[in-house]
Amino acid sequence: MRVVAGEAKGRPLKAVPGSGTRPTTDKVKEAIFSMIGPFFEGGTTLDLFAGTGGLAIEALSRGMEHAILVDADAKSIEVVRANLKATGFERRAEVYRNDAQRALKALSKRDTKLDLIFLDPPYRMKNGDELMRQMEETGLLESGAVVVLEYESSYEYPETVGSFSLRRKAVYGETAVSIYHWEPENREASRPEEEESES
Repeated sequence: MRVVAGEAKGRPLKAVPGSGTRPTTDKVKEAIFSMIGPFFEGGTTLDLFAGTGGLAIEALSRGMEHAILVDADAKSIEVVRANLKATGFERRAEVYRNDAQRALKALSKRDTKLDLIFLDPPYRMKNGDELMRQMEETGLLESGAVVVLEYESSYEYPETVGSFSLRRKAVYGETAVSIYHWEPENREASRPEEEESES
């Protein structure tokens, strides 16, 4: 694994030891950023199931100003810190060991506002839509915020979740990626772009 583009392009990233974490492959990471970016002019990103931290680090490399990385696993947190150090982004990131729902509660108490959120929960958890609703209800989102939801391709999430609407979906083997936009004033969202598929 490595940083694909931007300021830290080519820097290698450590993996989390053991088989409990399923890192996003470089191919899927590249596809995600071609759908949502590929580059940014500031903003805050949240990686709620950070794993190695690869997605948030990629976002920082491509121009996001600040990142919040959360994971419940101690080994992951260790690897996230090492990868932030290796890429030089330590000062632009906050790292917390916490579960997803508690982390969102804590962030809402601090009046955090998010522009880009990565949700890549373990495949056994099918709660991406619940977490999106929680973010909306607790006022964590900037208008136009984008959620990147990664999940098992055999599972289907709805096209709308609260004021989120699905804009893109792509399938890469057993991994599906859905891109949602949050526009609270405009619930009549356009239809999502046609699904892409890659085996």
